[in-house]
Amino acid sequence: MKIFLAQQNYLIGDFENNTEKIIKAIREAKSQNGDLIVFSELSICGYPPRDFLYFNNFIEKSLLCIERIKTESSGIAVLVGAPQKNPSVNGKRLYNAAYFLEDGEIKHVVQKPCLPTYDVFDENRYFEPASAWEIINFKDKKLAVTICEDIWNLGENPLYTVCPMDQLISKSPDFMINLSASPFDYTHSADRKAILKSNVQKYHVPVFYCNAVGSQTEIVFDGNSMVFDVNANLCGSLKSFEEDLKSFVLQNDGTINEGVIEANTEISNQQLNPSQLHASLNIDSIYKALVLGIKDYFQKMGFQKAILGSSGGIDSAVTLALAVEALGEDNVLAVLMPSQFSSNHSVEDAVQLSKDRKS
Repeated sequence: MKIFLAQQNYLIGDFENNTEKIIKAIREAKSQNGDLIVFSELSICGYPPRDFLYFNNFIEKSLLCIERIKTESSGIAVLVGAPQKNPSVNGKRLYNAAYFLEDGEIKHVVQKPCLPTYDVFDENRYFEPASAWEIINFKDKKLAVTICEDIWNLGENPLYTVCPMDQLISKSPDFMINLSASPFDYTHSADRKAILKSNVQKYHVPVFYCNAVGSQTEIVFDGNSMVFDVNANLCGSLKSFEEDLKSFVLQNDGTINEGVIEANTEISNQQLNPSQLHASLNIDSIYKALVLGIKDYFQKMGFQKAILGSSGGIDSAVTLALAVEALGEDNVLAVLMPSQFSSNHSVEDAVQLSKDRKS
């Protein structure tokens, strides 16, 4: 089975452009004889939609996009994330859902049971947790579809009362798919790899993980979607901090055609000490996250130019360098406003920095 992961950068509430982007990827995957294409969590509306979910018009537009996208599912199946109305009068009015589209129809809708309410997440405010467990049958394979947090509820102190894969594994799935919107931090890529490995080792099925990419105000999604075979080997990944589309062929024995790029190793639960943590920091990734955050914020808000204060110190120097990388040197104006308290050294550094920024 040929499976595509579509890692895309969406704008929250920009249904027209988000849908066009999704359809373009579907058509590209179809032209390459793909069987299934997977998008990230709440890809139709963008993540996190937050209080937009209270507006009926927002939900109706999202559902209309599903109707449009399903017409593209002839010859290829599509897994795409969007809100779903709760048909019951009990509970929250929406589910965080994954729509399985095939042959021009909505064949299945999978709801998310594990709704995070920590850090940047507040999903329990908007969504009703799922209470049903369904396997999707497709081309003689059984698919276990999960959404982001659903695969994290492992270990000795689970955050939720249910572990979705514990329920789904009894139905003998052939592989797992996870639609995710997992934000970047400097250790989270390693955390994700570890949790995906843990899922494969526990349930003995391959996993296809499609993560969001791009910045939504203060949150940066780094992409880095991954695929693990039945032996918990990392068989491929998509780009970090960039849109990407990539295919993987799942063999009947649970191996992946990309081959093993990182062999399975035992997972350590030991915490790093401060010196080890410092050594493990990926400064290149932090830099890319900052640049993407600035670039996306300006583009998505409709801004083009930035003005910043330049003191000659390290803080303004780093800010200027990041802004120039993200926006281009012609779109950044550094302003120096020295006073009687400014040292000559600081003023000279600020002037020199502005001269050097083109290089």
